[in-house]
Amino acid sequence: MNGKKVRINVLIGAKAEGRRFACLTAYDYPTGLIVDQAGVELILVGDSLGNTVLGYEDTIPVTMEQMIHHAAAVRRGVKRALLVADMPFMSYKVSVEQALENCGRLVQEGGAEAVKLEGCREVAPMIEAVVAVGIPVLGHLGLTPQSVHALSGYRIQGREKEAAQQLKADARRLQEIGCFGVVLELVTPAVAAEITADLQIPTIGIGSGPSCDAQILVLADLLGLGNKKPPSFVKQYANLYEQSVKAIESYAGEVRDSKFPQ
Repeated sequence: MNGKKVRINVLIGAKAEGRRFACLTAYDYPTGLIVDQAGVELILVGDSLGNTVLGYEDTIPVTMEQMIHHAAAVRRGVKRALLVADMPFMSYKVSVEQALENCGRLVQEGGAEAVKLEGCREVAPMIEAVVAVGIPVLGHLGLTPQSVHALSGYRIQGREKEAAQQLKADARRLQEIGCFGVVLELVTPAVAAEITADLQIPTIGIGSGPSCDAQILVLADLLGLGNKKPPSFVKQYANLYEQSVKAIESYAGEVRDSKFPQ
């Protein structure tokens, strides 16, 4: 893909032509700027900022105000990539009216070009309504972090035949009601491959094997910005946490030893 602005039709065209594309999270102006300049096609302001930026144990405490604040910061750093933002826990499942209002806020106040909603059957009316007013929606199936308690933790989805069939049916349903793509998180690779082959919209995998049309990772996991071991499916391309600690230790030592400033 060239350096032109990435829009939804570009990603759907990539799917049709068999071209893979890359997705990554960002949470503020500097990370948005860096990820955009690196050429990633889709940037997600994920509610994973709860874990990686705000220090929560999971994504559930993240609020609409926090998502809008962080999305707006990322927006100021992003020029080329398609900017998608997560709808946080309980911001869209109460009613169609609630979903419309909050999705509209994330676009108008946060600068998102699309929103991501978790689930299918329970949120299908909300997705249809949001798409109908002109807000693009990215779906999310498999391990849905906002339902982590109901799912009994972070477990691979689609292992049983019935569960696999339901995932495939849900993916088709999301396509039918207007989603431009679907994230498949911790879905067994075989099921993810079947869904990818079945859909005309792109699948974006995270921990779901190599057959998806695109891949997404949490930026902190990719760069090694945390002090916890990342999930087993993550390839860590750097260890900036350790490098940062060492750099700051060097600075502090030079200050104490009167070596800085000269």
